[in-house]
Amino acid sequence: MILYIIVAALTIVLACQVRPIAYGESRYSRNNIVNFALLASIFLILTALAALRRGVGNDYGNYVVTCHEIFVKAFVVTEPGFNFIVRLLYTLSGSENYLLMFGVFGAAIVAMYLKAFKDQSDCFGLTFFLFMTLGIYFRSFNTVRYYLVLAMALYSLKFVTAAIDWQNLVKFIAIILFASLFHKSVLVVIPMYLLARCNWNKWLIGVVAVAGAVVFILNTRLMDIALKLYPSYRNTDYIEEAHSVLENAPIILRCILVIILCMVCYKEAVKDRVDNRTFLNLNIMAVLLYLCCFWLPLVTRIGYYLITTQVLLVPNVIMAVKDAQKRKRLIAIVLVVGIIYFAYFLVTASSDGVRVLPYKSWLFYEHRWLDQRDLS
Repeated sequence: MILYIIVAALTIVLACQVRPIAYGESRYSRNNIVNFALLASIFLILTALAALRRGVGNDYGNYVVTCHEIFVKAFVVTEPGFNFIVRLLYTLSGSENYLLMFGVFGAAIVAMYLKAFKDQSDCFGLTFFLFMTLGIYFRSFNTVRYYLVLAMALYSLKFVTAAIDWQNLVKFIAIILFASLFHKSVLVVIPMYLLARCNWNKWLIGVVAVAGAVVFILNTRLMDIALKLYPSYRNTDYIEEAHSVLENAPIILRCILVIILCMVCYKEAVKDRVDNRTFLNLNIMAVLLYLCCFWLPLVTRIGYYLITTQVLLVPNVIMAVKDAQKRKRLIAIVLVVGIIYFAYFLVTASSDGVRVLPYKSWLFYEHRWLDQRDLS
């Protein structure tokens, strides 16, 4: 726990030193060079923490087994892009080097998030603060395939919120199709992100609300469809367990607080900002999703594609506030809430479904190559 606090504090301090680049500024300017050094430092720290872990993450052992099955060409349910990378890494290293796999994916995840933040956030430091305190980085120790495509989906919003033309649309769809080679759940963002991009009126809000009600009513049939897409979940504890709205109460509350912030600052921060309006619509959709689809196992797999935009939306809204005193108060509130949420995350980080604590590294073990039974 102390290690996570130190890493979070250190990288947040570094992130707060990143400065915006003026239009037309030379790529070799002092500002650009300093920013590159800061981003490189953050990247190295976070990648090292991810790459040096051993048995950290709810499905670490499952990934070791899956990668073994991929390498020996047994049947697996993972997507072809992931399978190809695993075979390539194992072949190049000459052994079943799952530590290399975790390191490569850890580096890709961190790089993708930093790129998304740098290109789309009005305040990189505040965005990165939320990224760490909301536990997004630490949760990436679980389901590395999913968190890689989650980062790619976040980056793809750059083209959704840009000027509407075929070039940006093709780039967006190409990124998502490529991401689906690693986790096919990302395909759901194509209609969701494009719908959120629309300027919602009363008619469209009504359609979204009706769609949520229909999903709630037809949950049994939709469950059958979901199991056809993900047959590996059939007859598992995920399906057998009863689910309720309360399971995702913290996430719903977080979305509601973000929506309230947007409503308070709507005229100056959201109304004329396509990106902020799109992110707001995604959070509204997330509330409907968690309320109407709570019965769906792992509904967060869809919900995170919507709510991760909060790390961009909140800083963008706050930085658009013209009143300096009001802006400082809002930043102070976000800092307090973020710290409280981070404390809550650390307390629950060792529970089933997360298990990113306690942190263990293969550096401190005599045998770096471990039997699969040691990771179960």
